[in-house]
Amino acid sequence: MALTQMTATELAKALRAKEVSAREVTDAFLARIEAEDQHYRAYLTVDAEGARAQADVAQALIDAGAGGPLTGVPVAVKDNISTNGVRTTCASKILDNYVPPFDATVVSRLHDMGCPILGKTNLDEFAMGASCENSAYFPSHNPWDTDLVPGGSSGGSAAAVSAELAPVGLGSDTGGSVRQPASLCGIVGFKPTYGRVSRYGLVAFSSSLDQIGPMAKNVEDTALLAEAVSGPDPLDSTSLPQAPISAARLKEGTVKGKKFALPKEVFSAAVDPGVRECLELTVEVLAREGAEFTEVSLPAISYGVTTYYIIAPAEASSNLARFDGIRFGPRLEGEGHIGNVAETRGKLFGHEVKLRIMVGTYALSAGYYDAFYLRAQQVRGLMAEEFENAFKDFDAVLSPTSPVVAFPIGGLTEDPLKLKLIDFCTIPANMGGFPSISLPCGLSNDLPVGMLLTGPVMGDEALLQTAYGVERALGRDYRRPPIL
Repeated sequence: MALTQMTATELAKALRAKEVSAREVTDAFLARIEAEDQHYRAYLTVDAEGARAQADVAQALIDAGAGGPLTGVPVAVKDNISTNGVRTTCASKILDNYVPPFDATVVSRLHDMGCPILGKTNLDEFAMGASCENSAYFPSHNPWDTDLVPGGSSGGSAAAVSAELAPVGLGSDTGGSVRQPASLCGIVGFKPTYGRVSRYGLVAFSSSLDQIGPMAKNVEDTALLAEAVSGPDPLDSTSLPQAPISAARLKEGTVKGKKFALPKEVFSAAVDPGVRECLELTVEVLAREGAEFTEVSLPAISYGVTTYYIIAPAEASSNLARFDGIRFGPRLEGEGHIGNVAETRGKLFGHEVKLRIMVGTYALSAGYYDAFYLRAQQVRGLMAEEFENAFKDFDAVLSPTSPVVAFPIGGLTEDPLKLKLIDFCTIPANMGGFPSISLPCGLSNDLPVGMLLTGPVMGDEALLQTAYGVERALGRDYRRPPIL
């Protein structure tokens, strides 16, 4: 088996056994990126020199008997996460030449672990989108069919892991941006409890919703990467004080005796029949393994997308005010100071970003704050309360991750409302800060379908254990795209 086909766990085992060196592993992925990424466009920037230098540091740790479970295993990082000395663009022309002078905390932790950073992956501009088509540079392609989108906004990281251009990757999840592309690309994506992974160094989109999360081929790799990057951080005031997420008892996970809630609001007519059939078959398999399922009603889910598209743009309009051509990125000349700012923001922000800034500014404006933003926050609280009540009786809420499988590039360009509705299953976890994981559960029209498990706040380890049990019960870790 080629090194690039191995899971992160298998690579780590081979590295510790001295069957392969960290430099050989990194070179294998760099060679595959150079040869194959032209088909997927997963990476915006490849840092071959830096990755090789980090691989040598990792090898020294392994030789000294130090390091951790993923030492020597390379990682792909979404391009809205700061990397010291490596360009970080957020897939936006307004940050085209921005090179951060510092590492995000998650990147520092990967360096401490001895994980080489292969490069920065593509995304929808400033993480705004559900298809990875809104990048200012180019769209990414789904490894299962390169005419299709990989999902968004972490579509670059999802495509990289699925196409074996990286064993694991990091994305960011504001309304489902780790889990939805993971679903469309047939891999695992995990959004931890809000605050368990530091957001320091993540370019903010919507600060109360954003969360960095791991993406991998299976649940075990996902849990190990979550363990590596999680934990309290004095540089992030929203970071929780609890210990890092632990993968130590992951393999104790089983579905026998687990109780799952099936919210009828997400098994609606909006879900594609093929996706629904996959979920129904999954429920049958898990029931035979001893899991229990009960249909419930969580009516606030119906307002999730509406609520999200008030709160997220409102916070984005504030967070993106700093990008004015003065402090970051290139500056375009206009008439006077105001003209410079207007010219820079008008020409260098993409259409979707400008749309959300305008919506958010309007929602926060005098006279409309109570009617829109305040009301949205009240609905958000109601949604979180409904889920918390469900967790008193159930181990997890189970639903589709995405109501549809991967769709053609440009296929929903003329229907932006339908594109925004794709996140309606994933948004509730961000609203309540709940941990949530997507894992493959079958195929529809030969394309991956993802199932979503959402658990209570601080229930990350239990949720990962349950997901591991589901993965075992379904009888496979992952399936390679047929194109590979």
